Amino acid sequence: MFAVPPNTVPTERPALLHPSRIALRVAADRSRWAHRLRYDPADRWVGLLEKTDEHEVWLMSWLPGQHTELHDHNGGQGAFTVVQGSLVERVARVGADGRPVELVHALTTGQTRVFGPSYVHEVRNSSPDPAVSIHVFGPRRQGMTEYRQDLFVGPVVKS
Repeated sequence: MFAVPPNTVPTERPALLHPSRIALRVAADRSRWAHRLRYDPADRWVGLLEKTDEHEVWLMSWLPGQHTELHDHNGGQGAFTVVQGSLVERVARVGADGRPVELVHALTTGQTRVFGPSYVHEVRNSSPDPAVSIHVFGPRRQGMTEYRQDLFVGPVVKS
């Protein structure tokens, strides 16, 4: 099961290569990633699993309390699937009235989120147990632009 936020599914990519399909395919094959999994008590652990001309696949582990900062993907697109545990995604966007809107998605094992250009979010492990996720960026990871945390109570402003 995956939820698709409005205006985030790129139409120029064939369905079979869509980041959400790649994430689900990789997540289903534990032999591709389970032996690579690590945990870092200081920060979430990130490891590159696959890099092609069309996409990059990353494995991430999240100990309780670990999180990203509020960020976008510098115009990139992709998807992530939770393969163990649970994560919370907070999405920030500007509503039709020009005011900031916060959407919160609680994700459990097997759920996928899709993101596209101008998609601003943070991901956090709020549970008492470790979590693991597979992230796909297409065509490749573009880096991240961090945003101020007061985005949820003020206008959209890059740090």
